[in-house]
Amino acid sequence: MRFFLYEIVARIVAIYLFVDYSRKLWHGLVERKIGYVVRDGDFLSLLLDWVDWSKLVIYRDAAPVRYWIQIGLVIFTLFASFFVAIFGWWHPNT
Repeated sequence: MRFFLYEIVARIVAIYLFVDYSRKLWHGLVERKIGYVVRDGDFLSLLLDWVDWSKLVIYRDAAPVRYWIQIGLVIFTLFASFFVAIFGWWHPNT
């Protein structure tokens, strides 16, 4: 039996991520700069404590490859969150 709360929580989180990352994508394309996707309190920030990833900004003209990689990661997250928001979370019947 599938638990219905998984469906609700997964869709709410997916909608939040979709809105957050769509704003990030829009501002990144308009301003021609984007910050790293890694946020404070993340596992990587704990490992690399000497780098504050939230303050690093990538400019399109200065580092175009890194800029488009970050834009690609944001677009991938948008598609994944859109998919989960539409179809929900799937658990195999075991």
